[in-house]
Amino acid sequence: MEVKNRFFNRLFGFKSNKPAQEITDSPKSAEMPKETPPAVLTVDPQLDLADGHALYQLYSLWCKQAHRAPRPLLRLDGPDALSPEDTKRELARLQKEITAAATSRLKEAAPRPKKNTANRKETDTREQDDSIQEETPSLDALPFLFLSADRMAAWLMVFPPTKQGKELDRSMLHQALEKGRVTFGVDTDLLDHLPEEAHRYFRLLFIAKGTPVIHGKDGYIEDFFKRSIQQKFSVDEHDRVDYFNLNLIQNVEKGAVICQAIPPVAGVPGRTVRNEEVPCREGKKAPLPKGRNTKVSEDGSQLLAALSGRVEFSGQSFQVKTVMEIEENVDLSTGNIDYMGDVHVRGNVSSGFFVRAVGSVTVDGAVEAAEIEAGGDLRVAKGIVGNGRTVIRSRHNVYAKYMENCVVHVRQNLYADYLVNCEIYCDGEVQINTGKGIIIGGHIRAAQGVTAKTVGSRSENHTYVYLGGQPCADFERESLVQKAKELDAEMKKTQRQPAGPAKTKQINKIRLDLSVQNMKLAQFDKDLEQSKEKLEQKGGCRMRCDLAYPGLVLTINNETLRLTQETSCLNGRLVNGEIQVL
Repeated sequence: MEVKNRFFNRLFGFKSNKPAQEITDSPKSAEMPKETPPAVLTVDPQLDLADGHALYQLYSLWCKQAHRAPRPLLRLDGPDALSPEDTKRELARLQKEITAAATSRLKEAAPRPKKNTANRKETDTREQDDSIQEETPSLDALPFLFLSADRMAAWLMVFPPTKQGKELDRSMLHQALEKGRVTFGVDTDLLDHLPEEAHRYFRLLFIAKGTPVIHGKDGYIEDFFKRSIQQKFSVDEHDRVDYFNLNLIQNVEKGAVICQAIPPVAGVPGRTVRNEEVPCREGKKAPLPKGRNTKVSEDGSQLLAALSGRVEFSGQSFQVKTVMEIEENVDLSTGNIDYMGDVHVRGNVSSGFFVRAVGSVTVDGAVEAAEIEAGGDLRVAKGIVGNGRTVIRSRHNVYAKYMENCVVHVRQNLYADYLVNCEIYCDGEVQINTGKGIIIGGHIRAAQGVTAKTVGSRSENHTYVYLGGQPCADFERESLVQKAKELDAEMKKTQRQPAGPAKTKQINKIRLDLSVQNMKLAQFDKDLEQSKEKLEQKGGCRMRCDLAYPGLVLTINNETLRLTQETSCLNGRLVNGEIQVL
């Protein structure tokens, strides 16, 4: 202990009457009070060092000179709290750098031997060797600067002076910042007041803060029309469906805004405490989904309708489909309608006329003995009354109040209140479960199933229901096969003609038509196979009805069941090669 006390006296130039164990504070002798852990899981930014760490050795030496010096406080505090991951990483870096700085400082403060050659005139021990003395160097206060890994924050700690070294002053702080190249976001008030602070040593203080980078935000498209419309039926208290107001059409006027592009938000570059610019990521501009019959506004921010019509989203772009409006009936005043778009008939379609449209067809009234062909949906608000000569074709769905004595080809689903003596070819599902929900007579061919309230009548009218396959596609396929046979026969007939330019031209034309027919047949067969696989995944086709009368003939694939008695809650499907009515 005496050797240690003598070392302290030489280092700091004073003597103490207290025992060494009372002078040297143990790092654990004045522990900070433990804080109550927060509700949210965080990492304490306090750096805890071992008792024998070089920093605590320097602190013990300082306690000899300062008497009542507060314990070192190494906390990575700042205006913005670090994330738990960043706190762990920065504490590890701080421990490494503070250890290196404290070890270097401790080596500089160690006593150095010095040989004494002064003459000793009044001594009787002249023959003795010169004595060896130890001299402790005087070191000025030393600021220590710590920068975060991203150089967005800087902390400052000051080592105290030793012996006759200079106390901390402003010039030392400025030199330390200049050496560390910290020139941006410096807390000047702290620099001005720190030299006069009583507890200015062994405290880690937040000294500089950079400007965080703000990355730009991508622009986006704000739609004023729906991209996808879901089919919803409006049923009144009498279980009646309003087939007219299905709200499936989005009408738009010429010049109206379909959507607009919200511009991207520009990014703001950041700046480190070393006044280095941190580049930002700029937001990307969202392109307008421009399609047919649309145009971009002059400032490039809006998509406008070039024509009045119906807005649809094709999957990649908005497009406006023009609608042909027939204010009254389709009759002698209008003639037949053949239009490359949508058709809206506000009256009836009279007997003997036809309406063909690439898009959808909407009829506010009724359809008589006419022909209608729609590339989209067909909607008939009142119903279809035929005389066996009415033919309806739709590439999508058919909606009608009722159908009587007509032939219907629909590639998707059919919806109606009742069917009477109709020939139905449906590649989807026939749903007659609104209103009366009755199917009487006729032949109903559906790929996926039939749903109704009542099938047949008390008079036991024969009603034939065929499930499975692709009825509509099969019908079209038979037409293609017949057409291919006719072309093949025409080819053989042409080949027997005398050679000449006309024969060659005719053969080339027939060969091209025949090739197209074969390609269509191959595509039909491929689609048919895929539809069968999807149907099997859904559990197969079936027929459901609340009441079925005798006279119903149900055929699923190649199996047939004739109903001989009145059956309630019929659920017919194919099980192990047999039709079961559960």
